[in-house]
Amino acid sequence: MILEMKVPSPGESITEVEIATWLVEDGDYVEKDQAIAEVDSDKATLELPAEASGTITLKAEEGDAVAVGAIVCLIDTSAEKPEGSIEVEKEEESKQEKVGSSNAVENKTYATGTASPAAKKILTEKDIDSTLVSGTGKDGRITKEDAVNAVPSMGTPTGGNRGTTRSKMSMLRRKVAERLVEAKNTTAMLTTFNEVDMSPIFALRSEYKEIFKTKHGVGLGFMSFFTLAVVRALKLFPSVNSMIDGKDMVSYDFCDISIAVSGPKGLMVPVMRNAENLSFRGVEAEVKRLALRARDGQITVDEMTGGTFTISNGGVFGSMLSTPIINPPQSGILGMHNIVERPVAIDGKVEIRPIMYVALSYDHRIIDGRESVGFLVAVKEALENPIELLMDNDVKKALEL
Repeated sequence: MILEMKVPSPGESITEVEIATWLVEDGDYVEKDQAIAEVDSDKATLELPAEASGTITLKAEEGDAVAVGAIVCLIDTSAEKPEGSIEVEKEEESKQEKVGSSNAVENKTYATGTASPAAKKILTEKDIDSTLVSGTGKDGRITKEDAVNAVPSMGTPTGGNRGTTRSKMSMLRRKVAERLVEAKNTTAMLTTFNEVDMSPIFALRSEYKEIFKTKHGVGLGFMSFFTLAVVRALKLFPSVNSMIDGKDMVSYDFCDISIAVSGPKGLMVPVMRNAENLSFRGVEAEVKRLALRARDGQITVDEMTGGTFTISNGGVFGSMLSTPIINPPQSGILGMHNIVERPVAIDGKVEIRPIMYVALSYDHRIIDGRESVGFLVAVKEALENPIELLMDNDVKKALEL
């Protein structure tokens, strides 16, 4: 029996996927539920499991865009599992090694970099080394036209490698690029900045981080403080927790906070649902769960869909200051940066404090300067006075210790 495997729908609004990598070869015997391919959608990379055991026939190439519901491969379920498959694989590998070594010998006979007499004369007159010229003739031979078009290097010749590599962008990366350009072209994006004295948070983490980790199994990081500070500020300035839908402005009475994390396939933005209901422990546990799933390539489309506001932490990579780009259709994104000891004026005296610069990019079409600046100031106030504004003056209760 021949089973037609079709591309399953990875999520709502996704109409096609791209075959990123085949994990099996045409004619291989596969087991049921064995991962046979990695497919990219515009939101995530997912594994495609075999629906039955049998011999597989591939119906798409790597890099092909395949519509959801289209046949991607055939599986002959009547085929029996071959014996001695390990020996067959070793034999094939041996053949490939021999072919590779043969090709290497053949490649040495190519005329790459060899110039014709006329080309050689022109290059000599121009004082250009022939090894620095790419030939367009047969087997890479440098033609007279190549020599005429060659331009002398204006820098110091080093003789070093000047090769380039071209690779196709994944569907996920292309979609991210499209959304970033869309955000720049379709929003009236502005950025406002401020600075935060992280001393109070440093003191709290120094005193309670070990107890917190022992009790809850997760660390007491900065994300919980920033997330809860953002939730508080969104309640004070609801226009920042809004987005444009046609001619309407849609405001939310819940806070679904997107967090930008770096995964193996690039930037991913999973969502913490109803962050207004999460405690410090809840935020830290959810951030850890989503980050691990993104790192391991297990994040689902549903986990990255939606979100009413985004937090991006460029500080983990050493960024001092940036203007984060809005994650459409959201209207605001908060950028965190690295923490550096800086001299600041405190009560007329210069003191050294751990300072973080923060940035809020916002869509000026629905968020005015008063709301944007007020929002960022509210975040700053909560971070600099977390015991009163985020913990209701009861640290142990807030940390569930």
